[in-house]
Amino acid sequence: MSNIRHALSVKREDDFAAWYQAAIAEGQMAEESGVRGCMVIKPWGYGIWERIQRLLDDRIKATGHDNAYFPLFIPLSNFEREADHVEGFAKEMAVVTHHRLIADGKGGLIPDPDAKLEEPLVVRPTSETIIGDAMARWVQSWRDLPLKLNQWANVVRWEMRTRMFLRTSEFLWQEGHTAHATAEEAKDHTLTMLEVYRAMAEEDLALPVIAGEKPEHERFPGAVETWSIEAMMQDGKALQAGTSHYLGTNFAKASGIKYQAQEGGEQFAHTTSWGVSTRLIGGIIMTHGDDDGLRVPPRIAPWQVVILPMLRGNDDDAALIDYCDGLRATLAGQHALGEPVRVLLDTKPGKPAQKRWDWVRKGAPVIVEVGGRDMENGVVTLIRRDQLWDMETGKLNAQAPTREIAGQTIPGVLGDIQQALFIEAAERRDANIATGIDSWDGVVEFFASNGKYPGWVEVQWAKPTGDALEQVVEKLKDQKLTVRNVPRDATPANGTCIFTGEPATERVYVARAY
Repeated sequence: MSNIRHALSVKREDDFAAWYQAAIAEGQMAEESGVRGCMVIKPWGYGIWERIQRLLDDRIKATGHDNAYFPLFIPLSNFEREADHVEGFAKEMAVVTHHRLIADGKGGLIPDPDAKLEEPLVVRPTSETIIGDAMARWVQSWRDLPLKLNQWANVVRWEMRTRMFLRTSEFLWQEGHTAHATAEEAKDHTLTMLEVYRAMAEEDLALPVIAGEKPEHERFPGAVETWSIEAMMQDGKALQAGTSHYLGTNFAKASGIKYQAQEGGEQFAHTTSWGVSTRLIGGIIMTHGDDDGLRVPPRIAPWQVVILPMLRGNDDDAALIDYCDGLRATLAGQHALGEPVRVLLDTKPGKPAQKRWDWVRKGAPVIVEVGGRDMENGVVTLIRRDQLWDMETGKLNAQAPTREIAGQTIPGVLGDIQQALFIEAAERRDANIATGIDSWDGVVEFFASNGKYPGWVEVQWAKPTGDALEQVVEKLKDQKLTVRNVPRDATPANGTCIFTGEPATERVYVARAY
């Protein structure tokens, strides 16, 4: 076995943004589509999304939601009902104005002037308004509440600067929408779904996150409260990995979601919305990836174990494949992390070393190589993707258990990898959060003097609003910083707000962000 290190074409330390693009390309996750701002998600990348979707869908249904599907096209008038909502999305909306094309006489096509729509249709940027229309039809009585819906769909937001998985003009997501009789029920549900997202991120994606409330200026357009889960990437930047919104009665009033109360009289429902998207995949890459490519947590890996027989194109290959298939069958009959082990026997033609490094770059959690000599000795060569190198020797960290021992131990190894990736990311995050900075000048100095990847700062915050908040936003923009969220489990404030000098009421995180 060769011990030559096959790294990605770019290292994280040299250029994190270029490394990210290389990890996507060389890990066969996605590619440019030729359509501005849109990407082609390749099978391995889409397989990861399918795993996320399946695991999260189970969690969503366990909290009492039903899946439904709503139109891709939304009448423009729907958005005009909720002023804050339309203002928040107006610059990103893609709009359909005609329903037919005609020849232009020059070999091309143009919209038919006679086929102009009576009302423009917005290509779905989010579905609060169209789902609100349905809720207004479906909710008539207190007996119809709570109404809990979820939709898996694509979304279009016309982004100026795009980056694959993190910010694209079209992306995939789920969006949940619920209606409740009281503010208390709706707020409780907002936090219930925030906890679903936190658990999904940490338990399934091995992605440590901080759950908390967004400040006023970072709320979803039209929301009363916005809550988020925030993750730290390896370059110290924050990634908003999911949001949950309490919408009050704002959207209910705009859409007419009213019900006959049990005690009599008509009332507006209180609504929520919440969502995560394929942006999570970008977060997984930037949290777990290394200079050799992706490291996919086993719970979301399409294939948890890849077996590579070192085929030579001769008569011995059949026996080697049969030997490998015995291990495949053993593993497929076992469980890891609560599910049957997903194991692939890769018999595609190709040079053994090239196939190994392709799977390393894709981040398959466990790679098993088997050559003719291994078969003769009754062993296999086992590689853990999270422990690829022996740090003392600089050589590939490969083990050689017997086939039987490999079949018995690999399911447990998958659980170990899942936990190890989470612990590594959590320790890195915690080591890169600075505390004790008690002035704005101190924050500026921290981000100026801590290298390319400075991390986050925890500061005290007085929840400024109005003109005071606008001044804070300008300060942050000037330094290319953002306020992330107020952690739910933060230590109580005990000082003054670094922005206003007023007595602080809570603590917030300040960071550069994606």
